[in-house]
Amino acid sequence: MRFNIMTLFPDMIRQGLNSSIIGKAQEKDLIEINTINIRDYAYNKHKQVDDYPYGGGAGMVMQPEPIYEAYKNIITKSEEKPRVIYLTPQGKTFNQEMAMELSKEKELTFLCGHYEGIDERAIDMIVTDEVSIGDYILTGGELAVMVMIDAISRLVPNVLSNEVSAETESFDDNLLEYPQYTRPAVFMDKKVPDILLSGHHKNIDDWRREQSLIRTYEKRPDLLEKADLTDKDKKFLDKYCKLKGSML
Repeated sequence: MRFNIMTLFPDMIRQGLNSSIIGKAQEKDLIEINTINIRDYAYNKHKQVDDYPYGGGAGMVMQPEPIYEAYKNIITKSEEKPRVIYLTPQGKTFNQEMAMELSKEKELTFLCGHYEGIDERAIDMIVTDEVSIGDYILTGGELAVMVMIDAISRLVPNVLSNEVSAETESFDDNLLEYPQYTRPAVFMDKKVPDILLSGHHKNIDDWRREQSLIRTYEKRPDLLEKADLTDKDKKFLDKYCKLKGSML
């Protein structure tokens, strides 16, 4: 999978994505990180890419010409026009479902804004998706892009060494992940649950499912509205809620 990132800070992107799982995925040619410096397409000798906003106001706005020229260079090297994702607080909130959908693309292009934003004409001309990673303001889109690429890349086939882990992590089925334990079996008088030491895989799977249900109910009950719950899940939650209510 190929990721194109139009940015004013390509080094920031490369440094953030050249290590850990994403770095190894690049070494194996499973994903490609292609950074495009928007300043390289500026029309002036000073490589200025921003100017004062028409109508007045604080800050500077990124000009449309360098962005559009950078985009044209990308599509000349693409088999088809890739989706262009602009990171903005006005966009649809990024989640695991969106990550899974985007991971099926062969190529994605990201546009990182900076300063007070981007000339609206550039957005209208090239952007296909507006996405936000949360209701807060960042200095630029680079950190948000790295978050998205990390989440998307781990869903690309063979990027994770253990394929099962991508299927059982939090949010995969709108449930939070069950608690995890490793050695030692006892740490500061706290024991690993006996069920996990039993070797009985069916009972362990049942316990983990129940723990996921409990965690989601306790911490993110909003997720249960979209979760694919079985009749067994619903009965367990109903019993748990009644038991908890009787203990209050």
